[in-house]
Amino acid sequence: MVRKILVVDDDDMIIDLFKDGFSRAGFTVRRAKSAEEALAILEKEAYSVMFLDLKLPSMDGLELCRRIRETNSTSIIYAVTGYKSKYEVSDCRNAGFDDYFTKPVDLKILFRAALDAFDKIDEWSKVENRSS
Repeated sequence: MVRKILVVDDDDMIIDLFKDGFSRAGFTVRRAKSAEEALAILEKEAYSVMFLDLKLPSMDGLELCRRIRETNSTSIIYAVTGYKSKYEVSDCRNAGFDDYFTKPVDLKILFRAALDAFDKIDEWSKVENRSS
């Protein structure tokens, strides 16, 4: 199974760091610099695991997560922000995020979160296949 991750952040340095790190860890990474770009990608491709920056131009990460959840309830979506005081964990949970990370964050923690997410998705798939 290809482990595809969508990373959405408007900061080139952060997105390059995530893309390089996740790629070296064996994940296939697609990047988007805005919520609108992410939604356009998701119209054409499925992603099971996503990392969304909360502070994005025009549409913030909370609204992006809500929009993704309208059509995709089984993906695992993580919030990543450098603005902890502005975005509360409860706001993220209410928007549909599965977890919340504050920048700067150790990439090893994000790798572990991604691995756990894919393990969970694999398990859900097995259960779904047994009940079919």
